Amino acid sequence: MELFQRASNPWGQEILTHIDWSLFWWALGVGVVFAVIHLFLRRRLRASEPAVVAGDHVAGDQRGTVVRHGAVARMFHWVMALSMLVLLITGFLPQVGVQFPWLTLHWVFGFLLIASILFHIVHATFFQSLRNIWISLGDVREWLQEIRHSMGRGEGPARKPGKYPVDHKLYHHAVTLAGFVAMITGVLMMFRIDSPIWPRDPYRFSDSTWGVIYVLHGLGGVVLVTLTFAHIYFAILPEKRWITWSMIHGRITRRDYLAHHDPERWPDERNAVPEATTAAEPAKVQGG
Repeated sequence: MELFQRASNPWGQEILTHIDWSLFWWALGVGVVFAVIHLFLRRRLRASEPAVVAGDHVAGDQRGTVVRHGAVARMFHWVMALSMLVLLITGFLPQVGVQFPWLTLHWVFGFLLIASILFHIVHATFFQSLRNIWISLGDVREWLQEIRHSMGRGEGPARKPGKYPVDHKLYHHAVTLAGFVAMITGVLMMFRIDSPIWPRDPYRFSDSTWGVIYVLHGLGGVVLVTLTFAHIYFAILPEKRWITWSMIHGRITRRDYLAHHDPERWPDERNAVPEATTAAEPAKVQGG
């Protein structure tokens, strides 16, 4: 299998043109294989440690809810999700034989994605805590410890994470890298078409440079296929739906908060357990 497609330019030089489109199916296949392996390991883990997986034995007051995602963060997520899905559909379906007027949709949603990312960068930098998403050496050590524990090895489970466990952080960084490669090259590719953004200028770069731009854009796209598949897979898992619901209405139950997070690493500063709540009248739980 050829990873890249090549052609000869008018001067007889062999240049890259774009990725081989069979990579799309490979990327989708990698996502499917990952899901199958994870389901197998998940079943073994649940069989060996059902109490741990189910989140039983949670200490602390479990009344009320905790804000996980504000309205602005949720709006950004769904705008980005819509843009990403439209971009993947319009980018790959025409290459596998499904023809429709895709080009305008592709670049319009590409700029919508870029605008949402730029907004998110400003919002996360000045209105949220960036340290929640950075990966430290301690995160990596705890992640490896948790993997060893899930395989029945090691000294015990790792300490609970803060707002985001390290696998969420790794996923975020992988999407960021692949996304920026696709977005930057996508903006450059706008010079090859007529659009209201700027005049068409196909001679801005040499043929070989255009080939590299197209290859990088395609590689970013196929990586995002696998990452998007994995994201949707985890979102529909029963034990992960509390996270998915939090991206819809913003909150998680305090039980999930205590079961999956360390309050010292992610303090619940925006909420308080209702003082008037009694054992006879438990707090009304929102979300989950």
